[in-house]
Amino acid sequence: MAQRLTFEEVYEQNFRYVYNVVYMRVLHRETAEDLTGEVFVKAWQHYDSYDPDIASAVTWLCAIANNEVKSYFRKASTSREIASDELPEVEQEDEADKQASTWAVNREAERILATLDEDERELFSMRLAADLSFKEIGEVLGISEKAATERYRRLLKKCRKLTEREKLEDFL
Repeated sequence: MAQRLTFEEVYEQNFRYVYNVVYMRVLHRETAEDLTGEVFVKAWQHYDSYDPDIASAVTWLCAIANNEVKSYFRKASTSREIASDELPEVEQEDEADKQASTWAVNREAERILATLDEDERELFSMRLAADLSFKEIGEVLGISEKAATERYRRLLKKCRKLTEREKLEDFL
């Protein structure tokens, strides 16, 4: 039987992971901050139903984050309008933005992430930002561990091709 942490402990231990997972999906600092806040509000509201014997806190929080990000994109697509300040950030200008960018991913990784679709960024964020195992990723996505591993392998191959193509274009 896994030990149940206080919500404050869950928050302190997992805030950075959840923020990184969300940021890697939306690629916008303010939106990531807002969505991360929503994740923890929902987690707080449903903490009494969380069972550490079923899933780790980070797996549980990633499932909530996954739902929040999908809801955000669904709302954005139905309104068909995204404010210019909600577009993926490419250049970081002030020190706070630089720190947020460094905290989540470096600039080259941001550029690569911007070329991936939402599902691909979701997979990357769970594996790299939240450090979930393939078994945990499978639980969040509702797929087998083997399927999660194979999707990740294909995604890495795609990213390698993207970086190789970029390097080749630099020489042309």
